[in-house]
Amino acid sequence: MKSLQHINKYLLKYKWRLIFGIVFTSISNFFSVYSAKYVGTAFDYLKKINPDAAASENPYHQLWLYAGLIVGLAIVSGFFLFLMRQTIIVMSRLIEKDLKNEIFNHYQQLDIGFYKRNNTGDLMNRISEDVSRVRMYIGPAIMYVVNTIITFALTISVMFAIDVKLSIYVLLPLPVLAISIYYVSNIINKKSTKVQEQLSDITTQAQEAFSGIRVLKAYGREDSSIKDFSDKSIEYQRRNMGLVKTEALFQPFMILLIGLSTIFTIYIGGMEAIAGKITYGNIAVFVVFVNRLTWPIASLGWVTSLIQRAASSQTRINEFLHTKPEILNTADKETVLQGDIEFRNVSFTYPDSGIKALNNVSFTIKQNTSLAIIGRTASGKSTIANLLCRLYDVDAGEIFIDGKNIKNHHLYSLRNQIGYAPQEVFLFSDTIANNVSFSANTDKKDNQTIEQAAKNAAIYANIIEFPEKFETIVGERGITLSGGQKQRISIARALIKQPQLLIFDDCLSAVDTQTEEEILQHLKQIMKNKTSVIISHRVSSVKNADTIIVLDHGQIVEEGNHNELMDKQGVYFDLYKMQLLEEEME
Repeated sequence: MKSLQHINKYLLKYKWRLIFGIVFTSISNFFSVYSAKYVGTAFDYLKKINPDAAASENPYHQLWLYAGLIVGLAIVSGFFLFLMRQTIIVMSRLIEKDLKNEIFNHYQQLDIGFYKRNNTGDLMNRISEDVSRVRMYIGPAIMYVVNTIITFALTISVMFAIDVKLSIYVLLPLPVLAISIYYVSNIINKKSTKVQEQLSDITTQAQEAFSGIRVLKAYGREDSSIKDFSDKSIEYQRRNMGLVKTEALFQPFMILLIGLSTIFTIYIGGMEAIAGKITYGNIAVFVVFVNRLTWPIASLGWVTSLIQRAASSQTRINEFLHTKPEILNTADKETVLQGDIEFRNVSFTYPDSGIKALNNVSFTIKQNTSLAIIGRTASGKSTIANLLCRLYDVDAGEIFIDGKNIKNHHLYSLRNQIGYAPQEVFLFSDTIANNVSFSANTDKKDNQTIEQAAKNAAIYANIIEFPEKFETIVGERGITLSGGQKQRISIARALIKQPQLLIFDDCLSAVDTQTEEEILQHLKQIMKNKTSVIISHRVSSVKNADTIIVLDHGQIVEEGNHNELMDKQGVYFDLYKMQLLEEEME
């Protein structure tokens, strides 16, 4: 239950709904208990009826009166029971909404490293399935616990008022039931945790299969994927069956103990009635009360299961909610970027893989100038883009923007003023227009601005050929578009916000040389009054930059403009000749 303490703040937030729910439960149970007393009164009245005089005196109208009272009280009790559900169950739905929002908001604050360490299926399962199980604790479990406590309190007080000895015998099996619940609940908790873990694996398997369906089909691995999913489903079934068996054995055991209470009621109550200590109507009342206690006691196993499952799920949720982001915003004041950038002896190692991407890198980018970074695969090019967007923090050295350490800039203001076209393009399953305008400010989301951004990225001609033009749905991750089209939409998305700092991370790798040249000509005009960083493995993409640095194994091996680097006939010159040869061979 310790993990569920996280929910207490929400129970406090909606305390009036909970309080009114308890009040309505008390009123409902009061009328329900009171109606049971009329059952006993009716039985005692029957015993007093003289069979010989019954035909002439017609005494049954009194029974109709008792029946009417019992039905009327049952209706009133049911009405307040309805109000109880309307308060407590609605409260659980409101808390479910708040908890999902809290988890999603926290996900947004966590850094890139967190998402590399955790798979998408598990993240989705915790915000959906786990939250749903917690809601079952907040709603049905709390509702039935409150109802059970009040039912017990009212019913047992009336039972002891009628006859203490009979009440003790009737309640004798309950301690055994309480001890059983304690031990079984621990077993349910452990089994429930394993079920949830396996469900996360299934969700991950399905999500990856759907996202990578083209790769699966291209390699003909459908049968293998089906087998993997089937194996995980069988394991999920096995774990679930273990949980169900535990619950299935528990329920009949509880019913058995309740049956003993009924036997004690009839046997001990009969002896008490024969002795004249209670009336036969009192026995009827006790039978009604035992039946009234049957469902609350029987529901204890189900409620215990709900609470244990919720505790298990909340523990999983808390693992992520207690995860602190590694990239923190330490500044309160937002600043406007000018575009002066300096890397001073920067070194960086990726924490999860241990790969050292940059080693003592230093360079400067003046405001309104362009820097190109070129190098072979895994030379550290994209790492510089990640550090500039502060997706990671450096291990050693410092990064300065406008003379201020990047860590002292307002994190979200900094990112909002950067136009970033990443190497790995991600498009949302939405229209082209919404994907292009994704990064734009609200007042810039007009058709003219979107179309201009598309023209600057040399994708406009392709878009207007689609039947729905800019309203074309691109599918999940842009599956309906080619690689080059996705890259150009990503470039348009970076350009539309008109940022002061532009970062293009190898975002022209999937376009042909003619389209690349067209895009570069547009970018040349756009980048005139902006600071820009162009990352590429192609010489043709970087040759017009003011400054070019060549990276190799995380270190700068050459620096200068295109002509200077060609004159040196070093690494840059070798890359140029190699790519020129490749183009000739094509």
